[in-house]
Amino acid sequence: MENTVEVKTTSMPRIGDKAPAFKAVTTQGEIDFPKQYEGSWVILFSHPADFTPVCTSEFMTFASMEERFAKANCKLVGLSVDGLYSHIAWLRTIKEKIEYRGMKDVEVKFPLIEDITMEVAKKYGMMQPGESATKAVRAVFFIDPKGIIRTILYYPLSLGRNFEEIYRVLIALQTADAFSVACPADWQPGDDVIVPTAGSCGVAKERMESKKDIKCYDWFFCTKKLGKDEVLQKITKK
Repeated sequence: MENTVEVKTTSMPRIGDKAPAFKAVTTQGEIDFPKQYEGSWVILFSHPADFTPVCTSEFMTFASMEERFAKANCKLVGLSVDGLYSHIAWLRTIKEKIEYRGMKDVEVKFPLIEDITMEVAKKYGMMQPGESATKAVRAVFFIDPKGIIRTILYYPLSLGRNFEEIYRVLIALQTADAFSVACPADWQPGDDVIVPTAGSCGVAKERMESKKDIKCYDWFFCTKKLGKDEVLQKITKK
């Protein structure tokens, strides 16, 4: 008789899916997600545990950048499987005691979800048994104003996230939507963007022969200039 081994799998939503809905208690009161965030971009992210050094560095960085995200019509929502009182005590400690890389007196104003039951973490595939059965990994979900998941990033427990990259992804997603373009490798606001691939021989020929606005490396790979000010004025609030 063959032995059977039970393999635990962790499901997770995919890019293009509707963000799984939930109601939760947070450090900023109860939230109804993503319903109450309709019309705004949201970054929903998880961290392994309160009162841990990597997570502390991350929360200080996110809180220090919150205004930049807000100007890009983006709200932040954090999560771990710790309880509400642990969250409150940790965030107070960050504000009152921690100074790191020039950041001090940092107040975390965005909601931090209590998820002791791991219900939300499991809905979003934040629990990765191969990494930890009791702590969420460092997941980042970019959710658009219609509640659709647009990008997913995952980091292990030992690696802090690159928050400038998280901001870059947000701006690139919004730029692609607003200008109907794509963003090439290492794109930053002000860099050339990629125009949609020609859909006919005539358009491809016209682009290759054109000397204005569009630069073509070949018929399928054409770029155009898009100024930083034009990008930021269209997608950010003043």
